[in-house]
Amino acid sequence: MIELTPEQHQALLETGNDVIRAIDPATNTSYVLVRAEVYDRLHALACDDQWVTGASEAAMEVFAREGWDDPRMDVYENSGTWQSC
Repeated sequence: MIELTPEQHQALLETGNDVIRAIDPATNTSYVLVRAEVYDRLHALACDDQWVTGASEAAMEVFAREGWDDPRMDVYENSGTWQSC
């Protein structure tokens, strides 16, 4: 874990609830600084094992009903949609 610089702390105070964006000048990569509680909630929503299991079961029902070889299903195989967290 890193500690905020005084300048970063001041930026947080000045923006209130707005998004804080930072850029790494060495790589030109952008980052978004969010409170840990916000990140934890978002992570829980995105990586909820029960939701993933439920979505997987629903998809299997559709696949069975529509047929495994239906070309419309290729998008799921090629998109990486079912990657886990």
